[in-house]
Amino acid sequence: FQDQAMMKTMSGGNCNLNVPAKNSYRMVVLGASRVGKSSIVSRFLNGRFEDQYTPTIEDFHRKVYNIRGDMYQLDILDTSGNHPFPAMRRLSILTGDVFILVFSLDNRESFDEVKRLQKQILEVKSCLKNKTKESADLPMVICGNKNDHSEIFRKVRTDEGENLVSSDENCAYFEVSAKKNTNVDEMFYVLFSMAKLPHEMSPSLHRKISIQYGDTFQPKSFRMRRVKDMDAYGMISPFVRRPSVNSDLKYIKSKVLREGQSREREKCTIQ
Repeated sequence: FQDQAMMKTMSGGNCNLNVPAKNSYRMVVLGASRVGKSSIVSRFLNGRFEDQYTPTIEDFHRKVYNIRGDMYQLDILDTSGNHPFPAMRRLSILTGDVFILVFSLDNRESFDEVKRLQKQILEVKSCLKNKTKESADLPMVICGNKNDHSEIFRKVRTDEGENLVSSDENCAYFEVSAKKNTNVDEMFYVLFSMAKLPHEMSPSLHRKISIQYGDTFQPKSFRMRRVKDMDAYGMISPFVRRPSVNSDLKYIKSKVLREGQSREREKCTIQ
């Protein structure tokens, strides 16, 4: 795993993309079943909405950016709403850098689940923070989906959602519609701002290119351009696979040991 500590490499088509580890992030999307997690991810990746519901076991996506000549990698983990394996959910939380918690405005139980998830994330990350001495900042948005439905179906008031984030400046609340694409881009803009990531990572603020145009990401291609012509580009990585559980455990272990190699080796328990 040490070879990944300094640089992450992605190959696709004729391009070989080197992304500094410090610019590589994982976004974890959590929530109950049928609240629209995958629809929000789909809006983010390709601007589409699928009417047909397909239960998610666990989906993993990767988007690579070239923003004014700097490379960024965003891995997106779209989790199952059923959480059949609590240890895997805990591992997903431990490896996450930014979080989206989704509930449906017409489903009180899904809101209660988000409250439980928020508490679990804070507890799990606190365990890791105490061992790594990392910053307490934890960028998170709580997202009430399906605000396109009539108010008569609403089960969660706006002030209830706002109360969940009122005491944390790194947590924001949005009511969105993945179907109508309402407030989705604004939500990502604020999330990336809280994470101190470039605004251009938001869906509407970069040019979307496909893998066959991957040379656009090569540093050499920018050397021949004027600074004013530099722009923001985003490309979905095809055929990407979720890192193995072993790789994720090694990643967490490396974070724990990073602060002091002389300390006795220790880790957060995955259970």
